[in-house]
Amino acid sequence: MSNRIGVYVCHCGSNIAGKIDVQAVANSAKLLPEVKVSRDYVFMCSEPGQQLILDDIRKYDLNRIVVAACSPLMHEKTFRDVVVQGGLNPYLVNIANIREHCSWVTEDPDRATEKARALIAAAVAKVRFLKPLKQTRVIVNQSILVVGGGISGIQAALQCADSGFKVYLVEREQSIGGHMAMLDKTFPTLDCSACILTPKMVSVGKHPNIHLMTYSEVEKVSGFVGNFKIRVRRKATYVDFDKCTGCGICQDKCPVKTGNAFELNKTHRKAIYTLFPQAVPNKPVIDPEHCIHFTQNKCGACQKLCPKQAIDFAQQDVLEDIQVGAIIVTTGHQVFDSRKMPAYGYGKLSDVYNALEFERMVNSGGFTQGKIITSGGKAPERVGIIHCVGSRDQRHNDYCSQICCMYALKFAHLVRDHTGAHVYNFYIDIRCVGKGYEEFYDRVLSEGVFFIRGKVASITRPTGKTGSNGQLNVLVEDTLAGIVRRIPLDMVILANGIEAKPDSREVARIFGISTNKNGFFLEQHPKLNPFGTHDPCVFIAGTCAGPKDIPHSVAQASAAAAAAITLLEKATIPIESYTARVMEELCAGCQTCIRTCPYDAIKYDPDKKAPHIDEGLCRGCGTCASACPSGAIETHNFTDRQIMEEIQAILS
Repeated sequence: MSNRIGVYVCHCGSNIAGKIDVQAVANSAKLLPEVKVSRDYVFMCSEPGQQLILDDIRKYDLNRIVVAACSPLMHEKTFRDVVVQGGLNPYLVNIANIREHCSWVTEDPDRATEKARALIAAAVAKVRFLKPLKQTRVIVNQSILVVGGGISGIQAALQCADSGFKVYLVEREQSIGGHMAMLDKTFPTLDCSACILTPKMVSVGKHPNIHLMTYSEVEKVSGFVGNFKIRVRRKATYVDFDKCTGCGICQDKCPVKTGNAFELNKTHRKAIYTLFPQAVPNKPVIDPEHCIHFTQNKCGACQKLCPKQAIDFAQQDVLEDIQVGAIIVTTGHQVFDSRKMPAYGYGKLSDVYNALEFERMVNSGGFTQGKIITSGGKAPERVGIIHCVGSRDQRHNDYCSQICCMYALKFAHLVRDHTGAHVYNFYIDIRCVGKGYEEFYDRVLSEGVFFIRGKVASITRPTGKTGSNGQLNVLVEDTLAGIVRRIPLDMVILANGIEAKPDSREVARIFGISTNKNGFFLEQHPKLNPFGTHDPCVFIAGTCAGPKDIPHSVAQASAAAAAAITLLEKATIPIESYTARVMEELCAGCQTCIRTCPYDAIKYDPDKKAPHIDEGLCRGCGTCASACPSGAIETHNFTDRQIMEEIQAILS
């Protein structure tokens, strides 16, 4: 049967038509081999555009379709569904990307038009040799893994668990809570962070459908779509949680004190500790790096005094294997390290605090019990808050961290409210985008806070000069007044930006997620699927995907949870048919493909003396095909002939 190909060129409004002569491109496509009809339309993905394709399939008896439009990530499924309605196999449609690969990256209209012709010619050349593929479905495991126990992970876990699904929540710290547990008030409503968070934490700890795995890390993800095998390392706590009641005697009697990371090392904790008083689970773990029993083989006070005999120094790390159908990654962020900007004196000058340090200072449970005081023990009379520390800076992070302006305004309000001090906000621009955010800005303005537009050049503390009084001197250009100011202050607070965690790329590798240049996880589409990834069963939420505030983190977590729930409710899902196959007659049995497969989808068959590919595990990445020295492996609909036909069409 001969091919009967239809070609459809999309204007995409002006995204494509603004640079490419779409009518000329469509007319030239009519001259390509086996093309029976070629059209252009304003929006091919719209209902009229889809109907145009459907009508032509029936009218011209088309059996192959080429759509020249945007990226296949956007609408390949849309056009596959259209051809299925027309009675064709969904894998007999080919997408020529003339938007991202052409109109958006080519300035000259003539060259863009010529390039579009070449891309469509290549797509037509390949579609002539496409084969109909069979789509198979697999049963989805009815459990969900949530990685990260901050507010995003908590929200996602509760929503999935409330829908009746088994949830495994893995958190590397002793307790869930994340950064939100460190905050005092939340903008713009100034409600207590703990009052919002701790009830949700308790709900997680008590929920019958949530298996909470704190002090644990995911080490390996294997399996295939809808059926993941997860290996979790449960780190030794040296405390039997089944026996422990969380009475706290062990912590009271422990003689060792070390830096308390939760309080930014402004106070001490014991070698056996809980992260903070409201921790969930509220059962301690032992830090072997500081425990005298492990460092000197002495002490053991906690073991001797524990009334429940819950201390077990012989405990070892345990590897636990679980199976899930969907994964939601909510691993959070880190705060920009102010020491990377030495001109601000952080870490060297007392009374220069980063954002989290001030959060803990103003928190009633923090290292000053909520009192805003200088290193001299007095309430400050003049306080400066520097915006955009580490953000919007070509030397560090060029992006906006989104939350800094708002929490800097919150700090200004809290300082005024607690001390009545004069407050100076040094800013580049004020960005208050959110419900009630602009109103909060107006409120702070009305409270008498001073705003100086300009980037701070340096912070110093002069010594031996009359009148300095040990104050910090901030040097800043006031761009609105057109002058350079030197302002004496008692305290400076740095509004640090948000960064991806240092191990984000390693975490992304484990879960098969892509990252951007800054290390944040990439969504499948920033507008249409801002919580999905290229794996239909792996989702992302919260600040691991980029800077955002608490409401947006919670919203994204809810969306990811809803997507995971929808996935599991289907019971079965289709798996991609673009898998690899072995041509046994060409195989030399070298097993190179087995060593290079990133998904462990290839096993050696000793009877056939050739590798066998598990189509359930295969993701069609093509690594094995490119690595095979014998050319014995090819990927369905990405065969050597199909690719060579594309290349020849482009070159001609």
